[in-house]
Amino acid sequence: MNAPPDVLGRATALLRAVSTREPDGATTAECARATGVARPTAHRLLTALQGEGLADRDDAGRWHLGPELYLLGTVAAARYDVTALAQPAVRRLAVATGESAFFSIRRGDETVCLLREDGSFPIRSHVLYEGIRFPLGVASAGLVILSYLPDRDVERYLTDADLAAAYGSSHAPKEVRARIATTRRDGYAVNPGLIVEGSWGMAAAVFDAHDRPVGALTLTGVEHRFAPQRRPQLGRLLLDEAHRLTGAVR
Repeated sequence: MNAPPDVLGRATALLRAVSTREPDGATTAECARATGVARPTAHRLLTALQGEGLADRDDAGRWHLGPELYLLGTVAAARYDVTALAQPAVRRLAVATGESAFFSIRRGDETVCLLREDGSFPIRSHVLYEGIRFPLGVASAGLVILSYLPDRDVERYLTDADLAAAYGSSHAPKEVRARIATTRRDGYAVNPGLIVEGSWGMAAAVFDAHDRPVGALTLTGVEHRFAPQRRPQLGRLLLDEAHRLTGAVR
């Protein structure tokens, strides 16, 4: 990817790169590759962030999010945190289906997974986990959020984003548009193992008071648990919980 042009943008991109590799942390080289920032620049910026408490480095030389981010996040949570509202819905989905259930939010052109609750079925998909980010249009949460954006925003995004470069030809604009049409028809999105073969997901969007998609509830699992005859049932459960959560968020 191309590095942001300004220093603040580069520093923010590096923090996001670190966040996707928690709790194990990230090396300077990994952060540089993920952001497009030159390795010496990445090291300099991460060191500066460490000085402000926004990043930290362990004895193995791996970078982590710093304690100051925790303090800032605690203060910001009073305004932005919706996990307390989403947790009951995630738990109900996991109990009702036996699958792993998640809640993700939209941040710009990405989704960020905030909550996970594993169901009773012992075989699970590990593509989605707390803290991971995906571009819009990738994974079922990103697809369902993209599907409910205005057409002009969808087209602008698909023109600018090169999803196929990172996720293969199944994420070329034509393929994504076809899945958007299916999602709008059904009301929920399906990811038929496009990121990891055999790992399926389904998602329904959560909307704010202005009918903008701001998050998604997701179910993931192995392919045979998402057989055609079961998908409508899972879709209804997702839509019911997403509708209930939308009412709470508004």
